Amino acid sequence: MTTLASLDTPALLVDLDRMERNLARAAAYTKEHGLALRPHVKTHKSPRVAAQQLALGAVGVTCATPHEARVMADAGSDILVAYPPVGTPRADRLAALPAHVTLTVALDSAEAIAEMSRAAASAGRKVSVYVELDLGMHRVGVPVIDTAIALARRVREEPSLDFAGIAFYPGHVREAPDDQGAKLAELSAALTGALRKFDAADVSARVVSGGSTPTLWRSHEIEGVTEIRPGTYVYNDRTTAAIGACGWDDCALTVLATVISTAVPGQAVIDTGTKALGREPVRGAPGEGFGMLLEHPEVLVERMSEEHGVLDLSKSSWRPRVGERVRVIPNHVCIVVHLNDFVYGIRGDVLETSWPVAARGRGERAVI
Repeated sequence: MTTLASLDTPALLVDLDRMERNLARAAAYTKEHGLALRPHVKTHKSPRVAAQQLALGAVGVTCATPHEARVMADAGSDILVAYPPVGTPRADRLAALPAHVTLTVALDSAEAIAEMSRAAASAGRKVSVYVELDLGMHRVGVPVIDTAIALARRVREEPSLDFAGIAFYPGHVREAPDDQGAKLAELSAALTGALRKFDAADVSARVVSGGSTPTLWRSHEIEGVTEIRPGTYVYNDRTTAAIGACGWDDCALTVLATVISTAVPGQAVIDTGTKALGREPVRGAPGEGFGMLLEHPEVLVERMSEEHGVLDLSKSSWRPRVGERVRVIPNHVCIVVHLNDFVYGIRGDVLETSWPVAARGRGERAVI
């Protein structure tokens, strides 16, 4: 039997029981409400986990980068790249995905349409397109519906492209689920208004793709949505738990760390700094640490340097010894996964399996 004591630290741990429960719950929810689940792989970046999601009924996966899409082609054949295919290298890499892949891209500009059309035609493949709307996030997406309709018509003019629907991301809805009612109602009104205009213009959307982890459990209340793309739910994190979108016992991923110093009174130092945890604060509570201990939730990673994390012990009676192991629930799990090469799957304290973070990085070859 292999135990956690055999691992060098910092190490990325996934509680398999918690992860499997998270996956099953989302699959059951979407089935109950007649929604297609197309989870975003940005959180786990692993064909192994994607295959589990697909086995539970996901219709496909969502990616952000060409490298993610190429890696996920080993797990499934239906891939959405929810990122504008702008620039010749990106469009060409997407068009070069294996022939068995049904590819969809989300975009919001004529330039992206031209790039994707050229690349698809050159590769001799058909690419489906979602026109992305801005329904409140104000990041990407077309804020004017008539402009979005014009883009959809332009997609229809390209022989290598197929207008499949619209996409949006409700990332501006960050409240606790019980407090999301007003924003979800506003979102529903904006979406239904947009869909009516698309229908009237004879460019009806076959798919309406939206969703996020914070809004996951109320996605069915967004009128018109047919597909959702949550990512973080697979592992969850401190931010997701803090807003009430999951429970603390739904946080499946932790970073195993070792206490390396207790020399300064009132604190302990672990071997887990910015290169293992990132530096993102808890959203909505800036400055309140960069992670919390699973075993002692009153203890935060108060500050960090590259290889050091400083634990604030002022609110705890616990006093660790040098060499003791602790597990940190990170603020933002997606960043932390991207910083690691491998994930170790555990049940209890038993190390059961491991897998690579196969889709981390960009996957480019150096050009000399």
